[in-house]
Amino acid sequence: MADSAGLQFVSSFAFEAMQKVDVVRLAALSDPELRLLLPCLVRMALCAPADQSHTWAQDKKLILRLLSGVEAVNSIVALLSVDFHALEQDARKEQQFRNKGGGSNGESFLVSQLQHGLTLEFEHSDPLRRLRLTLSELLVIMNKVTDSNGEFFLKSSELFESPVYLEEVADVLCILQAELPFLLPIVDVAEALLHVRNGDWFMCLLVANVPDSFNEVCRGLIKNGERQDEESVGGRHRTEALRQLCLMNPSQALNIRAMVVEECHLPGLGVALTLDYKPDAPDEAVSPLVSYVSGLLLGTNSKVRTWFSMFIRNGQQSKRESSSVLWQMRRQLLLELVAILPRSRSTRVPNNGKIDDEGSSGYSGLREEHVVKASALLRLYCALMGIASLRPTDEEAEQLLQLMTSRPPATPAGVRFVSLSFCKLLAFPTLVSTPEQEQLMVMWLSWMIKEEEYFESAAGVSASFGEMLLLVAMYFHSNQLSSIIELVCSTLGMKIAIKPGSLSKMKTIFTQEIFTEQVVTAHAVRVAVTNNLSANISGFLPIHCIYQLLRSRAFTKHKVSIKDWIYRQLCETTTPIHTQLIPLIDAYINSILTPASKANPEATNQPITDTWLRGRQRYSITTQLLILYYILSYEENLLASTKQLALMKRKPKSYSAALMDQIPIKYLVTQAQGLQQELGGLHSALLRLLATNYPHLCLVEDWVCEEEVTGTLPLLRRMMLPFIARRYTQNQLHQAFQKLPSSSPRLMRILEYLTLLSPGDLIPYAEALTASMSLLLQPAVPRRLIQTLNKLWMGLNTVMPRRLWVMTVNALQPSATLQQQQTCTQNDLMIDPLIVLRCDQRVYRCPPLMDIVLHMLNGYLLASKAYLQSHLKETADFERQSQTVSSVTGSGQLDTPEVTREELKNALLAAQDSAAVQILLELCLPTSDEQQSGGSSEKPQGGLLSDLREVQCLICCLLHQMFIADPNIAKLIHFQGYPQALLPLTVAGIPSIHICLDFIPELLAQPQLEKQIFAIQLLSHLCTQYALPKSLSVARLAISVMGTLLTVLSRAKRYSFFMPTLPCLVAFCQAFPPLYDDVAALLVQVGQVCASDVATKARDVDPFIARDTLFYNSYSHVMLCIHILKTYLGILTHNPWLSYYHVLFS
Repeated sequence: MADSAGLQFVSSFAFEAMQKVDVVRLAALSDPELRLLLPCLVRMALCAPADQSHTWAQDKKLILRLLSGVEAVNSIVALLSVDFHALEQDARKEQQFRNKGGGSNGESFLVSQLQHGLTLEFEHSDPLRRLRLTLSELLVIMNKVTDSNGEFFLKSSELFESPVYLEEVADVLCILQAELPFLLPIVDVAEALLHVRNGDWFMCLLVANVPDSFNEVCRGLIKNGERQDEESVGGRHRTEALRQLCLMNPSQALNIRAMVVEECHLPGLGVALTLDYKPDAPDEAVSPLVSYVSGLLLGTNSKVRTWFSMFIRNGQQSKRESSSVLWQMRRQLLLELVAILPRSRSTRVPNNGKIDDEGSSGYSGLREEHVVKASALLRLYCALMGIASLRPTDEEAEQLLQLMTSRPPATPAGVRFVSLSFCKLLAFPTLVSTPEQEQLMVMWLSWMIKEEEYFESAAGVSASFGEMLLLVAMYFHSNQLSSIIELVCSTLGMKIAIKPGSLSKMKTIFTQEIFTEQVVTAHAVRVAVTNNLSANISGFLPIHCIYQLLRSRAFTKHKVSIKDWIYRQLCETTTPIHTQLIPLIDAYINSILTPASKANPEATNQPITDTWLRGRQRYSITTQLLILYYILSYEENLLASTKQLALMKRKPKSYSAALMDQIPIKYLVTQAQGLQQELGGLHSALLRLLATNYPHLCLVEDWVCEEEVTGTLPLLRRMMLPFIARRYTQNQLHQAFQKLPSSSPRLMRILEYLTLLSPGDLIPYAEALTASMSLLLQPAVPRRLIQTLNKLWMGLNTVMPRRLWVMTVNALQPSATLQQQQTCTQNDLMIDPLIVLRCDQRVYRCPPLMDIVLHMLNGYLLASKAYLQSHLKETADFERQSQTVSSVTGSGQLDTPEVTREELKNALLAAQDSAAVQILLELCLPTSDEQQSGGSSEKPQGGLLSDLREVQCLICCLLHQMFIADPNIAKLIHFQGYPQALLPLTVAGIPSIHICLDFIPELLAQPQLEKQIFAIQLLSHLCTQYALPKSLSVARLAISVMGTLLTVLSRAKRYSFFMPTLPCLVAFCQAFPPLYDDVAALLVQVGQVCASDVATKARDVDPFIARDTLFYNSYSHVMLCIHILKTYLGILTHNPWLSYYHVLFS
C-alpha cells in the first residue's frame, strides 16, 4: 500500500501508552501523535468510567487537560452527541434492503440523494450526516467483501482517499465502531479496510483506539488470508497491513508469527516479521531468521514444512523478485553468511596446488564464536536446497563453498561443522562447478585427513570426522551409494532426495585421488580404538569403518591384520553396549571362515589367539560377555562351515577344550541376565548359542532353581536376617567335615552361614564342599546336614556347573577306586556319562546326594550328545577328503559312509541312554540286605518315608523327563525289558509311561515269549492306571494274542506263558468290564486245552504201574487249571489273589 507511505502511523511508544493507559507517557506525545488517538481519549473523558478510584479520577483530569488545547476535540464531542440507536436502526434497515436486492437504484435509508460528490457532502455536513455518509460507504464495502467469495478487489472510495479529510474520516470511523460494535464488528471492519486505499493506515488508527482488539484483529486477518501471500495482490496488501500492525505493537510480533504458522497462511508475513524483529538482547550464535526458517523446514510438522516449501518454490518463479519477501530473506541470509567468513579467504588456489602452513597460505580459520552460527547456516541452506528446492545464485554458491571449506578451531563444535560441511558437499556436489573449486575441495579434504587426529585429541570427542571420511570412502569403493545417502541424511538431520548419479564426481575424487582402497585399510587399522565405547557415544566411530571394511573384505584382500584392533576394542567396551559391536563380531568371524574369493582360499583374517583370551581377570564383565559371544559364535560357525572348508582343504583353528573349561560360561550368562537392558540383544544371542552347543547348561530345572536361589524372596531373606559378624574360611569348613560326626553342630552352623551368601560368593567354598561329600555318607550324620549341602550345591550349580560336576564326580567315587584310578576330566565325562553312576554304593540310598548324581547324569547325557554331534561334524568331512571320497553324490544326497557314521552315533547314544536307564531301574530294587531286614535299618518296609522310596521317586522323575524328551528311549527300554517287580513302580511313578500304549502291539508281535509276557504284564498295569479307550483296544488285542498263542504253543511253553499272564486278565476286567465275555471265553478255552492234556496223559499211561509218574507229569497242567480257576474267581469277586497254597489245598 504505497499510497499510505506519506501518512503518519501510530508509533509503538504511543500504542504502548494507550494499551497501559499511561497518562504520563500520553502527555509526552507530540500533537500529531496525540491527534491520532483523540477518538479514544475523548470517549474516555466523557463516558462514565467503571473505575471509581481516586487514581483514575486524577488520571482523568490529566486527560481532560491534554484535550483542552486541541481544536479537533470539539468535532469529536459533537459526533458523540448523536442518537446512535436511531442510526443503528436505519443502518439495519438499509442492510436488509440491500440484501433483498433493492439497493441497485441508489436509494438509501442512511443517506438521501447526494447533490455533490461524497467529499463535498462530507465537508458541508453536520456530525450526524457525516456519520451516516461514512457508515453507508463502509456497509457497501463490507457487503461487497461478503459477496466476493474470497476474491480480492480494490474499491475506489472518494471518502477514504482524500488526504484533506483522512483524519476526520478516521475519527468518524473510530466513533462508529466504538458505539456500534454489534453492527460493525472490528474484525469485519478491518477486513473491509483492506479493500480501500490507505486501508492499512485506517486499520492501525482503529486498533490503536481499541488496543485490546489487537490480537483479535490480527488473528481474523490471518485466518481469512491466503495460503501463499506472495502470489496475489490481496495477499501482499494483507501482509503489509499486518506488518504495520506489528510495527505498532512489536512486543506481539512473535505471537502473530506463531499464528501464521498455526494457520499455515501468509508465509511471507512470517518471514517479514522475522526480518523486522529486533530482539532486546541479540543472540550472537544464531540469528532469529535462521532459527525461524530452520524450525519450519526441519520441524516435525510435515504440513508446515510443505506449506513453507511451496512458498520458496513459488517465490523463485515470481517476476517481482527484487521486491519480494523471499528476496529480502535470501539477501539477509547471504549477509549473515558473508559476515562470518574468514576475511582472507578466497577461492583462488595456488598454482602448485599444495597447502602451505596456516600463516603463509592466506587460509585463516573460522573464528570460534562463529562456528555454531556457521553450522546453523549450513543446515539451513541444506534444508532450503534439499527440502524447499531453492536454487542458489552464483553468489550464494560461491560464498557457501567458501564457508564449507573454511577451517574451524579444534572444538566439538568445530568437529560438528566439518562433518556438516562434508555432508553438504556430498548432498549438493553442484556447488563445485569449476576446476578451481574442485581443486579447493580436494585440498580441504586432504586437510581433513591430516588434521583428523589432532581434532579428535584437542576437541576431546570420540566421534570425529575422520571416521566419516573413512566410512564414505569404503562406501564408494563398494559402490554402496544408498548407504552414503543415508549417512548424509543422518548427519544433516533431514531427509533429502539425493540422486545416486550425482555422486559420480565425488566417487572419482575419493577412489582415485584421496582414498584408494589400500590407503583406507592401512589407515583404518592405525586408528585408535574408542575408549569406553558404549551406546551413549553417538556419531560415526572407528567401529563403523572397521565393520564396513570387514564386510567388503578389504583387510583380507590387502593382507592387513585386524585381529589386534578388534581385540583392543572389545577390551575398551562398557555398558550400555554399542549396537555395532555384535555385527562387528559376526562380520569378523565370517571373514575368518569364508575367503574373499574362491581363487584365493587363504585370503582370510586370523582369529584371536588363545593366550589373549585366557587372562579374563583383567577384563570387565562387558568384555568377558563379548569374548564369550565371539568364542561360541566362532565355534558354531566353524562347525556349520565344515563341508565348505573341507572342499577348500582348509582347517581353521578351533579353540581348545582347556580354554572353554576356564571360561565360567554359566556365571557370565547369569550376570548378563541382570543386565539385559544395557546389553541389548547380547543376552538372547548367548542363550541361543548355549541351547545349541551347551544344552546341559540350559536345563529347565536349573532355571527354576536359579530363580529360587537368586530371586526376590532369597534376597529379601538375606536382607531381613540379622547381620552375622562371624566369617568362616575354607579351612574351617574342611576341618569341620573331617571331624564328622562329632562336629555336626559346628558344621551345621557353617553351612547355614553359607546359605546366606549369593551363589557368586560361594565359589571359593566349592572345592571344600565337594571334596568332603563322601564323609556325609557315614551312618551317624544328620539328614539336615546332607540336605543343606544339597541346597548349597544347587546354588553353586547356577554359576559354575561344569567345574562343580567334575569335582563332585571325583569326590563321590568309591574309596578304593579313588586311590587306584586317576581323576576324571570334563572330556572323560562327556565321552562316557555313565562314569557318574560309578560312585560309592552308599550314595544310592542317600536321597539328597542321589538328587545331585541324577542332576549330573542328566546334564552329561545331554553334553555327550552335543559332543558327539560336534565331533561328527569336525571329523567327517576331513576324513572323507583324506579318503578322496566325494562329499555329495550327483543327486545331492549324502554318501553311504556318512550315513553309517550318523547311524553309529545314534546307536551309541541310544545304548548310552538305555544303559543309564537300566542301571537306574536296578537301583530301584531293594537289595538283599533290605529284603532280609524288611527295608532299611531305620525305616519300615514299604513306608512312605524310607530312603529307598525317596530314591525311587527321584529316579522316576528323571525317567519321566527323559521319556518326554525322547519317546524312543521309552520304547527301547521296554523292548529290552526289566524286572516285573518294578512294573507297579514305573507305571505309577512315571506319568509319561502311558506312551507305551503306542508300541505294545509291536511288542506283542515279537517272537520272543519273554517279551510277549512282559508286554501283557505292562499292559495290565497301564489299564489299571490309565483306563482309556486306547487301553481298551490294546487289551482286546492282547486277549486275542493270548488266544492265538494257546493254539500254537507247546505244552511246556504254554505253561510258561499262561502262568504269569493269567493274573493280568483280572486287571483287564477290573479296568474294562466289557471284556468279561472275551476273558471268560479265553479261560474256558485254556481250561479245555489243559483238561484235554491231562486226560490224554491219563489214558496213555497205566495208572497202577506209573501212578507217581503220572502225578508229576500232570503237575504243570493241574497248576495251570488251578490258575484258571483263581483267575475266574478273581474276575467274579474283584478280590485280591488268594494265597496259592490256600487254593491248592482247599
